[in-house]
Amino acid sequence: MAKMTYIKAITNGLDQVLQDDPKTLIFGEDVGKNGGVFRTTEGLQDKYGEDRVFDTPVAESGILGMSIGLALTGWRPIPEIQFMGFTMEAVDSIGGQMSRNRFRFSGDVSMPITIRTPFGGGTHTAELHGDSMEGLFVGIPGLRVVTPANPYDAKGMVISAVENNDPVLFMENLKLYRSMKDEVPDGHYTVPLDKANVVREGSDITVVAYSAEVNEALKVADKLEKENISVEVIDLRSLSPIDDETIFASIDKTHKVVIAQEAQKMTGAGAKVAADIAEKDIMSLDAPIGRVAAPDSIFPFAMAENYWLPNADDIEAKVREILNY
Repeated sequence: MAKMTYIKAITNGLDQVLQDDPKTLIFGEDVGKNGGVFRTTEGLQDKYGEDRVFDTPVAESGILGMSIGLALTGWRPIPEIQFMGFTMEAVDSIGGQMSRNRFRFSGDVSMPITIRTPFGGGTHTAELHGDSMEGLFVGIPGLRVVTPANPYDAKGMVISAVENNDPVLFMENLKLYRSMKDEVPDGHYTVPLDKANVVREGSDITVVAYSAEVNEALKVADKLEKENISVEVIDLRSLSPIDDETIFASIDKTHKVVIAQEAQKMTGAGAKVAADIAEKDIMSLDAPIGRVAAPDSIFPFAMAENYWLPNADDIEAKVREILNY
């Protein structure tokens, strides 16, 4: 078992699916010879050839439109949209076409498309490069939305996504790409696309988070442990569907909850988690549902980014508030 960065784990997973299934194809802007803008597909064209890993024109609508046609003819496309903000150029392909086709054809047609796209702040990217836009997609029936928070899950989930017969929006956090390492098994393994993960057990309060905010929550748990405060941390992993069962089991034990996300409070997946708790498990709570999110404003330019993004300090403050309620 080797230690890999988050980005290398994804590369390793893509290598595995290309090896396992000759019907898999990777394509997008600069993903071939250059290996993508972040080098996520580095070396894959040399290994599998230009027919299976290839560049496209700078046309997101064309990339995803072609993905639908390929899926209809038996392929398993793995298109890359270079940054999540650029999905706006291809929303009809996602929400109006691929997510609806299984329903349209009474289950006779599958759409095994894995849309890979980087997102997230903390790396001082240009406008439309760091936005967390999952709120636009979690409400689309027929589309799975997932985002791993560590290298082990990154490899296992990208393999699961490609092998799944539903369209999957696979969100890769930019800040995590090279900022963390983890032990990642060799060869083929999968991580469920619809199951949250209790990454740290606790008894006093539950923090539900996803993507980079999971690691911020773990920092808080480590700090508060020194004060004999036990924080349970749940990584959602899947934003659509959401694994309520794991969340409710934790709340039934701790009776307090904070939900943390990087996206603006009016978007992301936190509001859905809060609504599910309020509708189905409210009687287990001894305090209001706490929420940590970015301000309801446009993602700022680089100089203000660190002031805008939610971090461990924000989560800690909300945890203390709920504990003292």
